[in-house]
Amino acid sequence: MKKLLLFLLLPFIGFAQDDLLSSLDSTETNQNVTSAFKSLKIINLESTKLASKGDFYFIVAHRFDYFKNGFDDFFGLDNANTQLKFLYGATDWLTVHVARSGFQETYDVAAKYLIKSQMQSGFPVTIVGFNSIAINTELKKKDYPKLSFDNRLSYVTQLLISRKFSEKLTLQLAPSHFHENTIQDVFDENNQAILPNPQDNSQFAIGAGGRYKLTSRWSVNVDYAAHSNRTDKSIYRNPLSIGVDLETGGHVFQMHFTNSRAMHESGYLGQTSGDWTKGEIAFGFNLVRVF
Repeated sequence: MKKLLLFLLLPFIGFAQDDLLSSLDSTETNQNVTSAFKSLKIINLESTKLASKGDFYFIVAHRFDYFKNGFDDFFGLDNANTQLKFLYGATDWLTVHVARSGFQETYDVAAKYLIKSQMQSGFPVTIVGFNSIAINTELKKKDYPKLSFDNRLSYVTQLLISRKFSEKLTLQLAPSHFHENTIQDVFDENNQAILPNPQDNSQFAIGAGGRYKLTSRWSVNVDYAAHSNRTDKSIYRNPLSIGVDLETGGHVFQMHFTNSRAMHESGYLGQTSGDWTKGEIAFGFNLVRVF
């Protein structure tokens, strides 16, 4: 884990070098470095981009099923998980959203807020905070008679730290804490639930991602999250997503491949089940429209 963290941090170690600062493009205004990301998410991971004050976004996201079943479900395209999100720029430093996902019939609300901006000749990174609350409505009272509203909740806190190194390259780290009031059962080799559950409700991960600009409209995006306290008996894996962004005026169209079918934060951080080595990869897209 220490080697992984060192590897992820290496691009940020030399942030004060003048040659990096001099390569920043003309999108810098009043000494602030802007346009680090074109979309509000890298892929699954929130980016440090915020909505401008008064801007309203409608976002439709799809994650299809895994390729591994081949033509039986047309490489996963027969089974779509959808998220609808409404997002608003309350101020230039505060963005809020409400969303509904098919995964566990989840509703979530969130706030993303600017802490500090990267400066052309000053502060080396942009720092943004992110907090969300998700409600799992898939849990039914008839199946769990003692179910309370609190059992449905999960909470996420992230610190998003990005640096735009040049006109083309932006990298980001995202130390994350999430707490699930109800965690999934963990099973032994005989398919029996392990009691007490060895998975902590409070969990930690460090996300990393980036964007490389290919043309004025196209970029390649990657994000990943390394879970730091997942029990070794868990079936879940770290989410890895690779894709491209296409900007077309008021739209950003993100197309990608991922091993996570969940799109809300506690879902993809804690309950990604796909294994890239076994073909458990899904095609997905995010369609972002600003009004």
